[in-house]
Amino acid sequence: MARKRFARLVVARLLAGGALLGILTSVALIAEEPTPAAAAGFQTYVDRVEPRLAKQHGSEDSFLAPVDRARLRRGEVVIEQLTPATGVELPGALVHDWRGTAFLPGATLADYERLLRDFEAYPRHWAPEVVRANVMQQQDDHYQMTMRVVQHHILTVVTDGTYDVTFGRLDSQHGYSVSRSTKIAEIDAAGTARERALTPGEEHGFLWRMNTYWGYEERDGGLYLQIESVSLTRSIPTGLGWLIGPFLESVPRESLEFTLRATRDALRK
Repeated sequence: MARKRFARLVVARLLAGGALLGILTSVALIAEEPTPAAAAGFQTYVDRVEPRLAKQHGSEDSFLAPVDRARLRRGEVVIEQLTPATGVELPGALVHDWRGTAFLPGATLADYERLLRDFEAYPRHWAPEVVRANVMQQQDDHYQMTMRVVQHHILTVVTDGTYDVTFGRLDSQHGYSVSRSTKIAEIDAAGTARERALTPGEEHGFLWRMNTYWGYEERDGGLYLQIESVSLTRSIPTGLGWLIGPFLESVPRESLEFTLRATRDALRK
């Protein structure tokens, strides 16, 4: 923890002096596409996660991963990192696996499913991270949709993603959804006349893959929400682990916490 605090202090000073951007842009941050080995490694990891979640979602007793529900009912959002601090290492890439859980008093499963299926309204509920979302195709509980996401951390990164999303239920009190990315493109000069999607050879590898798994349980006068996010990013440039590592940890943590709190606020409205 002391090392992380020190790294954050150094980063804050570099930001104040305008030096960090120069460091990051001077390092070879162009990562192109993930290597075949990295893509295969990500799929192998996902192939372990999804059967575990399918087993969870097949039983009322284990529908959500264990968590201190008393903390949730007090209004806390519980965030857990399921991979090592900087992710699971693959050739030229890292897998990150995080889980977040929250309780929404007074909310129902039906309320939440209506919110989650209303893709075009995502920018209203999850701004400023979600800029736009659109349904390309729908058949029953299966959707193909696109979404533009903006992440503001050391740098501002804008991505356009295409996702396959499927909804399911165990019963009237237990539901889940699975979202798998099929394409993610980094956008340059977003919102300007020069906007364009970077080619694979120009991308920085901030996000190559993103799978998101929701589980929700109506109980105790409200709704428990649990989200697990599995992503693939480029590896950390040699010699910058002490600097970038803490931020690789903070980005998914803060994003999950933001998503859960924004969802709670949207349902309250």
